[in-house]
Order: sequence, then structure tokens, then C-alpha cells
Amino acid sequence: MRQETAGGEQAAAGVRADGHQLENALAVAAITIGVAALILGSIPVTHFFGAVAAVIGLPLALYSQLVSATTNERWLNVIGMVAAFIGGAFAVSHGGFTI
Repeated sequence: MRQETAGGEQAAAGVRADGHQLENALAVAAITIGVAALILGSIPVTHFFGAVAAVIGLPLALYSQLVSATTNERWLNVIGMVAAFIGGAFAVSHGGFTI
């Protein structure tokens, strides 16, 4: 369901759709990779892939936070950062980068 706001159009995911395509894409990528790192890092068999996702997701979320323009993007970035960090910690506890 889309809602019309005074500042622009708001998409269903909560991110603004008024010219912040790069920032929106970075925020969605940050939370997606962060959650993937959290899930993969918590499974002992996939610890390597969880560690790789954490190494990619944490700097991506930090950069996305740096260039974010709206509060909704910042929420997604922080959730992605925390998920990537915790997923990386789980991955390291299960063996980290060893195959």
C-alpha cells in the first residue's frame, strides 16, 4: 500500500521514493547482507560464507550510513550493521575463514 506524503511518495518498505535511489539501494543491500551474515554465521557448516558476508556487509552498512538521507534509511543501516557484526562474531566462533 502506498501513501502520499508532503515531501514525496513513500514506498511500502518505508524508504522514500523521491530521488534517493542510490541511498535506498544501499540501505536495502546493507540490511539484506547483514541478515544473510547473521543467518549464515549462526549455522556452523556455513561459517565461512557468514564471515565473508560480514566482511562485505559491515563496511557497506557503514558507508550507507555515511551517505544516508532519511531516518528510515538510517534505521535499515543500523539494523544491517548490527546483524553483520553479530553474524561475523558467530562465524568467527564457528571457525571464521577456515574451510
